[in-house]
Amino acid sequence: MNLSLYTVAALIIVDTDGHRVLAKYYHPAGDPNPTPKRLTTLKEQRAFEKGLFQKTKKAGGDITLYDGYLAVYKHSLDLICYIIGDPSENELMLLSALASFSDAANMLLRNQLEKRSVLENLDLVLLCLDETIDDGVIVETDSTTIASRVSRPKADTTEIVINEQTLMNAYQTVKEKMQQRIGQL
Repeated sequence: MNLSLYTVAALIIVDTDGHRVLAKYYHPAGDPNPTPKRLTTLKEQRAFEKGLFQKTKKAGGDITLYDGYLAVYKHSLDLICYIIGDPSENELMLLSALASFSDAANMLLRNQLEKRSVLENLDLVLLCLDETIDDGVIVETDSTTIASRVSRPKADTTEIVINEQTLMNAYQTVKEKMQQRIGQL
């Protein structure tokens, strides 16, 4: 029985053509039960992603076994998000992590979880991923908590109140400056 906290081997986001939008692979050091195929080279990762996409490109499922890995996935507008884990992992935990990541990303991207918005806001998506999964360990499954930790600080929205008093002060200042200039001539 594997009692390791390392449950996630990778998080992958591909578009509807199977091209990688974002991928993060986790290879924890000192893992007593390394996965059968480590997917350490780019060539291995691309081949894995291509085969996984071919198996899951049609909507309708959310869990599959592929190439010795358990893959949970979720279709979005023009993206497919995957969390890859060991076949002995808890599917519900992986699904919960995927749902919380995609919901938090959806909140941060203003309900536009699509390729263009993910690429434009890659910093937010990566921070969201880091708040959900840390080095292969699922650390948070509440989407609102993740989004609140990642969200950008609000811009300074100090309102400038313009009223009659402000306008009169500005008029008086300009009047005094003009009188001083005229007096210097």
